[in-house]
Amino acid sequence: MLYNFAIVVYDFFVHLVAPFSRKPRKMMKGHWVVYELLRQQLEKEKRYIWFHAASLGEFEQGRPLIEQIRAKYPDYGILLTFFSPSGYEVRKNYRGADVVCYLPFDKPRNVKKFLDIVNPCMAFFIKYEFWKNYLDELHKRRIPVYSISSIFRRGQIFFKWYGGTYRHVLRNFDHLFVQNERSKRYLAKIGINRATVVGDTRFDRVLQIREEAKELPLVELFKNNTMTFVAGSSWQPDEDLFIEYFNEHPEVKLIIAPHVIDENHLVEIIRKLKRPYVRYTRADEKNVCKADCLIIDCFGLLSSIYRYGEISYIGGGFGVGIHNTLEAAVYGIPVIFGPKYQKFQEAIHLIESGGAFSVKDYDELKRLLDRMLSDEKFLHETGTNAGKYVTDNAGATNKIMNMINF
Repeated sequence: MLYNFAIVVYDFFVHLVAPFSRKPRKMMKGHWVVYELLRQQLEKEKRYIWFHAASLGEFEQGRPLIEQIRAKYPDYGILLTFFSPSGYEVRKNYRGADVVCYLPFDKPRNVKKFLDIVNPCMAFFIKYEFWKNYLDELHKRRIPVYSISSIFRRGQIFFKWYGGTYRHVLRNFDHLFVQNERSKRYLAKIGINRATVVGDTRFDRVLQIREEAKELPLVELFKNNTMTFVAGSSWQPDEDLFIEYFNEHPEVKLIIAPHVIDENHLVEIIRKLKRPYVRYTRADEKNVCKADCLIIDCFGLLSSIYRYGEISYIGGGFGVGIHNTLEAAVYGIPVIFGPKYQKFQEAIHLIESGGAFSVKDYDELKRLLDRMLSDEKFLHETGTNAGKYVTDNAGATNKIMNMINF
């Protein structure tokens, strides 16, 4: 079968490049020990609920459900698997799960071995995770399996005339908890009616993050009650726009948390700055007060840093697509991003709600920021719209919990 052949080819490719590339090498090391890790860490008497996430973003989407199940049904064990090293390496010590590991490649032999060891009582696949052999085998073993926060578009293979095999994969789910009505309609057209629109669990997650946001005294000192522009997950084309504006507007402070934190990129940012700056890892109570730009050169702080801004900019919109807009919007501040946002439902809806704006060049950014800085009412209303959009769309986790039989 073509699908199984593709998995074998992918497996071979990862093995081939592993000696020369860090990510594939980490993945292979994780795969080599996964079965032994499961045998050692799983408790035989315990019933396990299995959650699978492709990477870090999908994990954050599933996290509210994991933690609510953990709190409400503490007798169950939680197994969390990742496909990507960028998810596993960051969350391998996540305390909300009893066991965290890689998911072995979706080959029939791996699938049977994995499920023989784990024997989950139910499984949750987050968003775009549709592994055919795992889903087939779960269905055969009559283990309930759910898709959460999934979203479907007309161009996906499930809805093509040649997508019969993949449509069958979707029929293995006991229920699909989808983000919007359009997804439900697409599924209904191919005969899949076990679907409910609950929304996106990411709204619940960002509200949770807001409640748990860290206080950052150095950032507070830097801000010093000054209008602050926070640029998160930025790339070079984004930085070219907002740094130019920052250089010409001394009344505004800038916090940059670039998506790629390596020395070359940081040096590139610093070269463009014409005002005093400090890097977060080198900041202290004296030099941070003298800086107009704070460069966040470490991970893990961005979701808490947005709280210190009056305006946010989300990077990625001049590349493959924007990053997480909700992490900023939840603080009730307007969100700005580049032109490539059409694949992101929340970005479209944020614009429609009057809480976000897309810009395609410097002139558009300048006009927008000039208005925000000169029109306090406009700035306040757009921020309020952004925050309201998040709170109005929360609640997906509770809807899912109410429909699952534990």
